[in-house]
Amino acid sequence: MTTENTGSHDLPITPELAAFMTTGWADTRHDDLPQLPVAAYTRKRRARLAQRFPGERLVIPAGDLKVRSNDSDYRFRAHSAYAYLTGAQEPADVLVIEPSGEAVLYLRPRSPRSQGEEFYRDRRFGEFWVGRRPDLQEAASLYGLETAHIDDFRPGGRTLDQDAELTSYLSEMRLIKDEHEIAELQHAVDATTRGFEDVVRALPQALGHPRGERYVEGIFGLRSRLEGNATGYDSIVASGAHACVLHWIRNDGPLNRADLLLLDAGVETDGLYTADVTRTFPLSGRFSPIQRQVYDLVYEAQNAAIATLRPGARFRDFHLAAMRVIADGLAGWGLESDFETGLYRRYTLCSSGHMLGLDVHDCARARAETYLDGVLEEGMVLTVEPGLYLQPDDLTLPPELRGIGVRIEDDLVITADGARLMSGALPRSSAEIETWLEGLQ
Repeated sequence: MTTENTGSHDLPITPELAAFMTTGWADTRHDDLPQLPVAAYTRKRRARLAQRFPGERLVIPAGDLKVRSNDSDYRFRAHSAYAYLTGAQEPADVLVIEPSGEAVLYLRPRSPRSQGEEFYRDRRFGEFWVGRRPDLQEAASLYGLETAHIDDFRPGGRTLDQDAELTSYLSEMRLIKDEHEIAELQHAVDATTRGFEDVVRALPQALGHPRGERYVEGIFGLRSRLEGNATGYDSIVASGAHACVLHWIRNDGPLNRADLLLLDAGVETDGLYTADVTRTFPLSGRFSPIQRQVYDLVYEAQNAAIATLRPGARFRDFHLAAMRVIADGLAGWGLESDFETGLYRRYTLCSSGHMLGLDVHDCARARAETYLDGVLEEGMVLTVEPGLYLQPDDLTLPPELRGIGVRIEDDLVITADGARLMSGALPRSSAEIETWLEGLQ
């Protein structure tokens, strides 16, 4: 009898059991799997990448499983560049583009039932533990790629995340989205809209729970798993003064009817594209006068930012347009908010948007001259999200303003003559917000 024991769920097996497990299985291979729709696009992306680095070997790993605790791994999410070039999402696989331009996907195929113990004993890769993987032929059919066993992979060449030029170029490739990507992002936004509607319908129950923020997080998370892969990032569910924390993800506070709720959340599609939308709304259903004052200034700033979006405009223009409105508005309230010296930034803290795609902060490794200091082009998808974060302990503010946080964030695609509001199904103005809340409750 063998005695190895690799975990609390593993049990020793006898030679007889090992032999028995290799026989009596039906043939479940798929010989006619249709190619994934994304394969037509990944083929073009790989060709473009090979053209940029002619005669060089390029190595793009999917990434490995990461331990969460002891023998439990985090749910795997493939590296965005790998998914962009293959459409595949299995861990520990590697795409290689050879100097000839030929692409080969090295993968860990489904282990055969007729030999070995992996399929029923390996808790990380075994089919009976984590589900079925494609075999080499199935993967070739799905992804439109030549495939080989991962054991045949040999390191060497320019490798993603080890080669700055390769990593940067792959990020820059994703600045302009193709039609498949825009459709994926629109699906993510539409599902996110439904998730926000779910949240509003659930507010009566959430208001009665001591962890109302977490109740809201769970409601939106359900929609994300039903219509996509997951949330594209940790949802920010910030009630009251929590909204003054830019990345509040503890989500452990109660909801108070007198407060605003800032919800920043996005559904990630099965193809790994994410939306990124924020709405701030009164839990009572109606803005108080001071809440409306703050909200309407942010709304005015967002409108000014959106009006700048068009091909040829500098990426930074929309942020500057929003901040001029904010600075002027704060000055009108009697606050120190000079635009030239940046004093207004005490109350705004961060930039007003970013590229969006496979990553919520997409294309982050692109060079400044092609992104932050670059110009907008048709097919780019970005967020516009000005905000005001009036800290509860800020003595430069009158007491009635302290502890109010407002952000309005929408997703837009640059068109030939402007920009299309992808998240326009959700209300933006304070009056529209109130009507929306009333209609869903």
